[in-house]
Parts: sequence; structure tokens; C-alpha cells
Amino acid sequence: MSSSLKELMNAPMRPGRLDWIGLRPAKRAALVPVSEATIEVGAGLVGDHYTGPVDGKRMLSLIQAEHLAAVAGILGLPAVTPGMTRRNLVVSGLNLLALKGRRFSIGTALLEYTGPCAPCSRMDENLGPGGFQAMRGHGGIIARVLRPGAIRVGDAVVVLEVEPETAGRNASFAFDA
Repeated sequence: MSSSLKELMNAPMRPGRLDWIGLRPAKRAALVPVSEATIEVGAGLVGDHYTGPVDGKRMLSLIQAEHLAAVAGILGLPAVTPGMTRRNLVVSGLNLLALKGRRFSIGTALLEYTGPCAPCSRMDENLGPGGFQAMRGHGGIIARVLRPGAIRVGDAVVVLEVEPETAGRNASFAFDA
């Protein structure tokens, strides 16, 4: 029995795992790894210098751990560390681009995918020549905070189910408030 593309796009996903949290204490400062953090609506990670508008699309940036290895391979580097990419959160076991149009939780926080996280000019500076090009398609995603909460390294990244009657339209999502 075959499934329609719409059904496949809205199918349940296996949870991922939060592997790393990084705070940028000041513009251009090195990221500081922490084992836990608080996420606030309109501010993103507490202790991170970047705060966007309350209704902003970029409160957090996430990258897949699997893509760090891919970027390292493209550049011929032994490794690319999370801090080199300037992303706040590193997750594994979950295709972040499959979160398009979905909400997800990490710890007690509720987040919403708002778009891909394009590389910036800092990638050549941080990763060496070709860093910007290597990060294209591997830059991760940005997310909006819908409900504040605490997150810890090791937390599950749980994708919330799309309600069947609204899938593919103005999707609403089922979650415990």
C-alpha cells in the first residue's frame, strides 16, 4: 500500500537528541558551551547576546551533528566543532529540514521551524577558504520560541504531530500546553 506525498510529509518522526548548547556572550565572541540553558519567548537563549523581536523568526539556530562531519569532509578538515558554525544548538538523529511547517519541543520549551539557517560570511573566517560554500545546504535551521522552558544536553527533540484535518493547509499542532 503506497502513501501519498502529503501523508509521508506529515508522518510521525523519531525523536532526535540535543547534543550541544552554545551561548554567544557578545558579538563575535567565541561560543561558550553549557550543559543546560533557559529559552525565553522574544529572547531566545538566556545569556546569548542575540535577541530578536518577540515575533521574530530567528530566536534560535540549530544544526545537525551529522552535518558537522559532512562540512568537515567537504573542507578536508579532521573535524568541525559546533562553535565554529556559530549555531546555538546541535541535535542528532533527526533531519532538521523535515521540521518545515512543524513545531517541536526540547526539554520544556516549545519551538517552531521558521526557515533554513543560511551561512554567513564568518564561515570562511571560522572554517577556512570555502567554508561558506561548504555550509550551503548544511547550515541547519532557525526557530521561533512559542513557549519558554529549560533545556539540557541529552534532552529529546520531539516533533509534534500535525493534526490530520489541517495537514497541508494552515497547519495547527497538537501539544500539551
